Amino acid sequence: MHLNHWFGFVGLSLLVFLAVFQIAGNNGKDFEQNKELVVIRKIGHEILLHSGDSTSRVLPVEQLKKNEYKIQFESKFSFQPDSLVQIIRQIISKHGLPPDYVVNVTESSNDEVIFGYAILGTEQNDIVPCRGRIPPENFYSINLKFQRSDTLLQKKYALPGISILGLTILFLAISSYHKRKTGSGAIWKGLPAFHDTTPKIGRYLFSHGEQYLLIDGEKTELTPKESRILNIFAKAPNQTIARETIQKEVWENEGVIVGRSLDMYISKLRKKLEKDPNVKLVNIHGRGYKLQIG
Repeated sequence: MHLNHWFGFVGLSLLVFLAVFQIAGNNGKDFEQNKELVVIRKIGHEILLHSGDSTSRVLPVEQLKKNEYKIQFESKFSFQPDSLVQIIRQIISKHGLPPDYVVNVTESSNDEVIFGYAILGTEQNDIVPCRGRIPPENFYSINLKFQRSDTLLQKKYALPGISILGLTILFLAISSYHKRKTGSGAIWKGLPAFHDTTPKIGRYLFSHGEQYLLIDGEKTELTPKESRILNIFAKAPNQTIARETIQKEVWENEGVIVGRSLDMYISKLRKKLEKDPNVKLVNIHGRGYKLQIG
């Protein structure tokens, strides 16, 4: 696999992972919010039942903010503060809602808080004390605000995602270091070398972009023109390429073509390719040259 292909594959894989993680996270959040609405509505029903009202309706739960909800009731009712605390605690614990939350009971007519408390872990802290006395029957609303940490879904996928990213970066760093030290992209024997290459030329690896040939771990540098000429042949092995075609592609932008320049570069390339006897640059008389492989 070419190095640029490897980077592209890794980048695409990470993008896919992040997209899946984002979609899964959003789906998980939607599910949790719907679950909370059902559970919070159940809290309202239990409070009414405890007050002796089994017929009045709990109005639809209103989501005020991301983690804040408001329970409203159809009819007047009264409540015992200690019982209200226990009902909410038991239902939240049973259904796995966040354990840290704040509860405020307000009069519906003026939103005045008549009783409030916070549960942080297992400790209860009264915000507006009302324990020991029963409020008069009235229209009340109950506000619940949760303190939310990372969701279970985020914890589930975050560690594998970070691990994959870290291992990928480590692998690429080792590969890059090894390539600089040895001239080969293979980290150890048996792994493919990662190069920006055209197909192999016999036993040679040829990097047009980095301008070198590699055979048996030995690296041979190429000049820009040598690399451009060899790249033309590498794209059409065992095919005759006209002199005019090569000259046009390599020298046209320079405006001047020296008659024997191509022959000189062909001679230099022959020497740099002589370590593989199955690779030859052959002169096709009157027509051009051919990269003969095999």
